[in-house]
Amino acid sequence: MFKGTLTAIITPFRDGEVDEKALRDHIEWQIQSGIDGLVPCGSTGESATLTHAEHERVVKITVEQTRRRVPVVAGTGSNSTAEAIRLTASAREMGADGALLISPYYNKPTQDGIFKHYKMIATSVDLPLLVYNIPGRTGSNIAPETFARLAEVKNIVGVKEASGSMDQTSDILRLCGDKLTILSGDDALTVPLMAIGAKGVIATIGNVMPREMHDLAAAGLAGDFERARQIHYKMLPLMRALFIETNPICVKQALALMGRCCNELRLPLVPMTAPAAEKLKAAMKDLRLI
Repeated sequence: MFKGTLTAIITPFRDGEVDEKALRDHIEWQIQSGIDGLVPCGSTGESATLTHAEHERVVKITVEQTRRRVPVVAGTGSNSTAEAIRLTASAREMGADGALLISPYYNKPTQDGIFKHYKMIATSVDLPLLVYNIPGRTGSNIAPETFARLAEVKNIVGVKEASGSMDQTSDILRLCGDKLTILSGDDALTVPLMAIGAKGVIATIGNVMPREMHDLAAAGLAGDFERARQIHYKMLPLMRALFIETNPICVKQALALMGRCCNELRLPLVPMTAPAAEKLKAAMKDLRLI
């Protein structure tokens, strides 16, 4: 259902508010550049500091501007099951094609608790769901065996896998087969994960290089890994530079340098330090982005 490169889009701000014009312009550029889907209100979209009203507004704008040209998968995760259900139901009402839900963070549920969290959401809202596994942000990992249980739940259709472990992804694919679509959650691991059966990526770098990231995933889906590797190695220095500091600090800086948004974040995130910014600029200049 969801494959190729889906961009985890930023939420542009101006003077403390969501910059709706910049958001619409960014969405349009993404689609014109051939991107395969859009993911608003993820961690790259600074969902942690959006109000509920802003969250809903960003999803609505994305759906409106996209006009069904590509799928919209709204970030609706929470460490409260009830809140995740409410956000997911809202995304469905707004017209999203699916939802991406980070595993419960901070409260660190057991594997059975994680399973029941997702099952409750899936049975409460009739919308295709992607499970987002990123232990570095949540403090807990979703075990492959738990994914095997989740694969049997209606509406749970895929995984954004960002554990950084090839072994884990291999086990998920081995246990779940075609029941779950695996998408990389790490830009730099897209090609390796596609080589073992993943179907694409939910990408941060797609904000900056949507055409190239689309081409990379398209080559992988076509089995042309020589082409995929060429694009991978071309983009790899920028992939790394975009994570010198916490995402989305660097991608906001990059887009600001390209004139596509203000370099405005919400506390506790702050702009890049000067030495880190120089490394980012150097990587962008090498690719002739600035």
